[in-house]
Amino acid sequence: MTKFRKLNRPTGHRMSMLRTMVSQLVKHERIETTVAKAKEVRRLADNMVQLGKEGTLCAARRAAAFVRGDDVLHKLFTELAYRYKERAGGYTRLLRTRIRVGDAAPMAYIEFIDRENELRQSKPPTPQPPQRAPLDPWTRSRLTRQLAPPKEEKSSGAEN
Repeated sequence: MTKFRKLNRPTGHRMSMLRTMVSQLVKHERIETTVAKAKEVRRLADNMVQLGKEGTLCAARRAAAFVRGDDVLHKLFTELAYRYKERAGGYTRLLRTRIRVGDAAPMAYIEFIDRENELRQSKPPTPQPPQRAPLDPWTRSRLTRQLAPPKEEKSSGAEN
């Protein structure tokens, strides 16, 4: 794993907490937590969905080493892998909700997108512009000369 936020916890506690939160997110498909924790969970949850989409034995073993519970692992490799098979990335959404009363920590919902009972609907994908056929160099050169403004000739010396 790469660089994580410390979240004011020792490494063992932090990784255990993040593993549990990713497992609960996969199980319930929406959890509420602080914004900093949600940003870290988002990275790890997206990686787990990517492993589920891979579907190999190696990917299953890597995911099983991280998530907790066989039901969570089964859901990753069946339901979520099927749901996001066409999507290239960005499987989770972070929605800021409130300020927690006890310590004024900013809270947020993290949820999977494209599911039932979403808090906010997904935007449709932006259409890609049509691809133009490449021009051969001679045609392109002719077109740029036609469309370019005429060159001004510089006069040599000072004429008055």
